[in-house]
Amino acid sequence: MKSTSLSLIAGAVALAAVTGFAAVNVPDEGGTTAAKTAVRLPVERSSLLCPAPGLSDLAETEYTSFTPVAKSGGATKPGGAGEPAGTAELLSTAAKSTAKGKDKKTKKADPDKPVVLLKEPGKPATAEVSGADAPALVGTATGPLAPGWTAQQTTTVEAGDSRGLLGVSCTAPDTDFWFPAASTAKSREDYVHLTNPDDTAAVADIELYGPDGTLKSDVGEGITVPARSGVRVLISTLTSKAEDDVTVHVTTRTGRVGAVVRAAGSENGSDWLAASAEPAGTVVLPGIPADATSVRLVAFAPGEDDADLTVKLLGKTGAISPVGHEDLHVKSRMTAGVDLKNLTRGEPGSLLLTPTEAGKATPVVAALRVVRGKGDKQEVAYIPATGPVGAQATAADNRAKGSVLSLTAPAAAGTVKVTASAGSKGGTPVSKTYQVAAGTTVAVTPPVPAGLKGTYALTVETQSGGPVHASRTLTVPMDGIPMFTVQTLPDDRGTVEVPAAEQDLSVLDD
Repeated sequence: MKSTSLSLIAGAVALAAVTGFAAVNVPDEGGTTAAKTAVRLPVERSSLLCPAPGLSDLAETEYTSFTPVAKSGGATKPGGAGEPAGTAELLSTAAKSTAKGKDKKTKKADPDKPVVLLKEPGKPATAEVSGADAPALVGTATGPLAPGWTAQQTTTVEAGDSRGLLGVSCTAPDTDFWFPAASTAKSREDYVHLTNPDDTAAVADIELYGPDGTLKSDVGEGITVPARSGVRVLISTLTSKAEDDVTVHVTTRTGRVGAVVRAAGSENGSDWLAASAEPAGTVVLPGIPADATSVRLVAFAPGEDDADLTVKLLGKTGAISPVGHEDLHVKSRMTAGVDLKNLTRGEPGSLLLTPTEAGKATPVVAALRVVRGKGDKQEVAYIPATGPVGAQATAADNRAKGSVLSLTAPAAAGTVKVTASAGSKGGTPVSKTYQVAAGTTVAVTPPVPAGLKGTYALTVETQSGGPVHASRTLTVPMDGIPMFTVQTLPDDRGTVEVPAAEQDLSVLDD
């Protein structure tokens, strides 16, 4: 036998020892083995990053961490025979956070003690912090606590330029993020928050695009995000142009980060702007509140082609075209913004953008800036384009009152099951099934756990039919202001496709 064949066999035996499941069988002469279908298995490790919630001494922040109970045949519950319980913890960033722009404050962090420690699936764990010095958090979940792990950061600021109810789902680390609906206008103060979960520094670039194209800037290039640390950048310091509608593009040269934009306006408060779904020809923006007094759509085409889009509002009874805004033309690499005013007219809805010309789909990213209230009682929130619920999605922080779940089926009718978890301090889970007709939006008060104490999580699972997109609106009125925040519910990617494989040593036959 040739020496190369001996090396290959030795490598195959080593692989079998490492994987622990490969069977070393030489096939019968002339025999063939049919390829097996890939299966979906629960993920064994998840990472989440929460941005520093500060910028105000009046900030009161609550964190909620939650993992849904495993489905039948899914991940093993903690305490199963021979299985580790797993961990899910959110830790303060180890290094000092730095700020570029107006805010030069530094933030100290304790990397050793978890800020939030989740011990079991099906029951949320919570923690509270106060003030402007709260750092960014880096989180990891392993074992049976990893599949579907979700964390929510909710901050209340009662007064000042940062006033508002600010909510964000802590994000998974990545290398590419799009944020339409940011701004460099004089009335706005928008920060890009970057969080690095790894033990080596990451290097990021921030590009800005206005209505006329690229907003040139050298200072947005090569931003170092130290290991296990957070950096925030005031985007108006990256350009000399003041634009109402700006698309922010964050990429990394090395490493990975979590990215989110904190947008604050002098007239209507502040909230987090999460990244839009990846560029696509058709996009869905679910969950415009019924009492919205202003809705602004911002879209961007990152490719070389212009995008011509048909705009539809998916309401309670079907799809309608906004009068005067039936179509939207988005020039290549230029930000397009349109004021849809009081689009919903007293009914909840979702926005659907589709290619005007069949067969000509130009990928776009998009987001909505939504205002509720009038005069000095206004409050703002953002709804980015999002993917469907898929197998499962979760909104972690819900209260006894104030939550509204929006479900929309843009193409075909769909059915979902919504489960309210046990409360963080007590309560019994409860589930309810909802049917969503094609081309409509259903806004419901979600189920509440029996005997609820504390906060709870909502998990949405697709049961049948076409894809359903969802968002959760949380409202906490304060001094006559309808403070609110909206979080979209894309698939939590709690499972991963694993191809079935077995060794075939016939390739080693000489």
